[in-house]
Amino acid sequence: MDKDLEELKVKAQQMLKKCREGDLSVENLPDVRKSLNNLLNDIKSHKLLEDVEFMKIAKELGNEVVNFINTDLAELQKSAEEKISAAVDERELQDAKVFYLGKKGKLTAILKNMKDVPADQRPVIGTAANTVRAAVESFIGEKQAQLKAKRLESQIKNETVDITLPARHHKAGHVHPLDKALRKIMESFVRMGYSVEEGPEIESDYYNFECLNLPKDHPARDMQDSFYITNEILLRTHTSPVQARTLRRHEPNSPIRMIAPGKVFRWDNDATHSPVFHQVEGLVVDKGISFADLKGTLEIFLKDLFGSDTKIRFRASYFPFTEPSAEVDISFASRTHDEGGDPDWLEILGCGMVHPQVLSLNGYDPQQVSGFAFGMGIERIAMLLYGIDDLRNFYENDVRFLEQF
Repeated sequence: MDKDLEELKVKAQQMLKKCREGDLSVENLPDVRKSLNNLLNDIKSHKLLEDVEFMKIAKELGNEVVNFINTDLAELQKSAEEKISAAVDERELQDAKVFYLGKKGKLTAILKNMKDVPADQRPVIGTAANTVRAAVESFIGEKQAQLKAKRLESQIKNETVDITLPARHHKAGHVHPLDKALRKIMESFVRMGYSVEEGPEIESDYYNFECLNLPKDHPARDMQDSFYITNEILLRTHTSPVQARTLRRHEPNSPIRMIAPGKVFRWDNDATHSPVFHQVEGLVVDKGISFADLKGTLEIFLKDLFGSDTKIRFRASYFPFTEPSAEVDISFASRTHDEGGDPDWLEILGCGMVHPQVLSLNGYDPQQVSGFAFGMGIERIAMLLYGIDDLRNFYENDVRFLEQF
């Protein structure tokens, strides 16, 4: 054995003797631990663990490391209990938890020495460490419960309630007239077997116009004052894109019966127009659908909504996505049950047979199926149902107005 190894052996034996005899003071404990680790590292670096004598020395040194770790764990548990017991609020308690159990806490620092523990001792040390962790967590839980009870007791003492004060009653809200009108419309069509579909309010130019038979150079686009975000993205000007999306979602030429309620946006603002308003559009597609089906459906709906005595008329009109197209009027006089004089007619919605080009653009064959579509403004319906003369009342959030409904 060369001189360096002999010196290493002597140092190790002296260190073991010092540890066994307990010739250690509190001041030199850190140096002893450091020396133990250095000796073990030297033995490993010289690849001496195959030597029986050095293997025995390394195991004894490792056992001394185990003793130090066990001592550290016991001291940690005792110190943690004292610090946690002394915590006066949740903040101090959390600081104690981080100090002892955090990623950079005392327990983690102790367990860094596990690499120097003999392999057969590591499970024992691991179990001891878990036991200490559980004990500290138990201390923390008990202290949390104490602090919570103390805080509650303090609140009970300081936050007295005068039970002689009158109660604060919560006012019941009101369904907005637009919602009431929409519910009536939806209920009427759902009873006829229609589904309710929705779509995005920020829409592409393609869905808002092009696939509805309104190419970029079509003059009918000027009828709708649009809010464009980019050249290809805009706030939808009608809920017709939902019809196109519904057609594309279904198997080609399969039957559809749907309505699409929702917000739409146009550059318009006065007593009867708003830049943000609401529409309900409907679409029916199947084999053999005719204008007679459209007329009968809308007559049933309008009489269901306004009363069986409501007078209805259809006037020829133009829409780029329907052909033929019509405006539908109701008699205001019949709405108010005035039997004298000629009735005044009020436009209530637009409709028509789905243009064959719209069917083709969205995957349907106009030679096999046909359909009809219609659309109406919910604001106008609500104004007629509830006798409202200014559209702006719907959006001003005046409680005096809303409480009437």
